[in-house]
Amino acid sequence: MPREFRRYEPDQGFLLPPSLRDWLPEGHLAFFVSDAIDALDLGAFEARYGTEGPGKQAFDPRMMVKVLVYAYATGTFSSRKIAAKLVEDVAFRVLAADNFPAHRTIADFRQRHLPEFRELFVQVVRMAREVGLVKLGTVAVDGTKVKAHASKHKAMSYRRMQEEEARLRREIQELMARARRTDAQEDARYGREHRGDELPAELTRREDRLEKIRAARQRLEARQAEADREQGREPGDEERKGKPGKPFKRRFGEPEAKAQENFTDPDSRIMKRGSSGFEQCYNAQIAVDETERIIVATGVTQSAADAEQLIPLLDQVEENTGEQATRCLADAGYRSESNLQALESRQIDGYVAMGREKDGAEKVPSATLAATCRMRRKLATKRGREIYRKRKWIGEPPFSWIKSAMGFDRFHLRGLAKVTSEWDLACLAANLRRMHRKVVFG
Repeated sequence: MPREFRRYEPDQGFLLPPSLRDWLPEGHLAFFVSDAIDALDLGAFEARYGTEGPGKQAFDPRMMVKVLVYAYATGTFSSRKIAAKLVEDVAFRVLAADNFPAHRTIADFRQRHLPEFRELFVQVVRMAREVGLVKLGTVAVDGTKVKAHASKHKAMSYRRMQEEEARLRREIQELMARARRTDAQEDARYGREHRGDELPAELTRREDRLEKIRAARQRLEARQAEADREQGREPGDEERKGKPGKPFKRRFGEPEAKAQENFTDPDSRIMKRGSSGFEQCYNAQIAVDETERIIVATGVTQSAADAEQLIPLLDQVEENTGEQATRCLADAGYRSESNLQALESRQIDGYVAMGREKDGAEKVPSATLAATCRMRRKLATKRGREIYRKRKWIGEPPFSWIKSAMGFDRFHLRGLAKVTSEWDLACLAANLRRMHRKVVFG
């Protein structure tokens, strides 16, 4: 007898309208995201549309938020790819209820509502606290370098800007002189009625490039001037001395020759990124609760250093949850006398690493750094070492989830304000993934 197979008739139509929800298993992440978003207040999203007026009906913000959050949670960040998923992927179609916004609509919605994702992140943190997934006994603070939506090859140093400006000015002058000579020859040949005032294409290109370089140089100088003022310098103080007996190495507001500015995303900075070397990056920050490793505070900074982010993150933890953290764990990047004093004044039980030993010997802090000395003694005890050891498995796993499991290893927007909101969206998605795993699978 010939072998029999299960019935397969791809052209057979449905006798009754199918339910897409039946095509996903119970407890699927898409259902959890949908239920979680339905429980949140999306009034800020809806308020941007107003209450009345002419025009086409907009897509429901609740549907758009569900699609975007689920897309980030499953590693789809491009608006074009999200639009394709709405056609091809059952989970996306369930969330969109067979709505098919175009990729431009998705991109515009994300751009328009970036500030609202901060409030959405806070609501999810409070939801996690309500169900017992956040208890604020111990919070670990950590940072990671995330690549910017810009190439380091699109950056230029201050010295190179000066050289390029001088070269482009010379070339523009030569082209202008050539154009004048050509005009004179054409006037003699054809008469003065000939226009002859069209800018050569090569001249236009050089002038555009010169303008971009000039703008980048001015941004660098403005940033350096601000830094000089913070250090107590004033314009025209070049004759004064810097360190005792030594003149200042540069004029007020003049950046170092190696200082760089990126043309694609001027807000990003060159940072050391693990073993991959130096890249255009932002420094993304999180504070993570010990109970179920839910992210309870976020931040993004242009500085590669972490120290100035500790207290703002702890302030945000209290603002987001309504309660101050009892204990804080942080690596040596957050160590500073002012930070340790702030932890003590707030009665937060802090454990901040002193740094790595060099040449087999730990550097002993000065006796004038009283809080640092007390922290060193605390970490030298067996209990102190055991508590600090928790930092790795509390603070670092969320970065692995975001970068590896979700695939969010670079920003997809440009500018500090936009990447800060996108980081909120990524952390919101990571929290919902974590909550889904704990609530559904225990």
